[in-house]
Amino acid sequence: MSGPRVRIRLTDSPVSIAGYRWATLVGFVWGFIWSTGPIRVRNGLIVFTGMPRWTFGRGGSCVGGCYLTGRNDGDTVLGHEAVHREQWRKYGMLFPLLYLLAGRDPLRNRFEIEAGLEAGGYLPRRRSTKTRTPG
Repeated sequence: MSGPRVRIRLTDSPVSIAGYRWATLVGFVWGFIWSTGPIRVRNGLIVFTGMPRWTFGRGGSCVGGCYLTGRNDGDTVLGHEAVHREQWRKYGMLFPLLYLLAGRDPLRNRFEIEAGLEAGGYLPRRRSTKTRTPG
């Protein structure tokens, strides 16, 4: 006979939330050290601007609940990064590994696709589809 089984959920669980909080702490410390611009809370993210280029990836990096960037902090991109924050919350410290396994090509990376390729600046924004009335 075997004893009771203990299952540890790694996603959407206290374990993933602990990983999210740890990543947020790391992102906060990194941002606090290197940010030379305003630090604000926007779209549920702690946004560190004025970061040196070598301190973040691409146009900016989401680490837990922190977004680290030079000056790429418009509303559209922050909406994209807020999705990454939720991905961090769901997967915790598994997120960096899963993101790496999803690949560096953002057009094929499921996490970038979920966050929105246009909002993330990976595809040109579509023009409005409103029709004009002659006149």
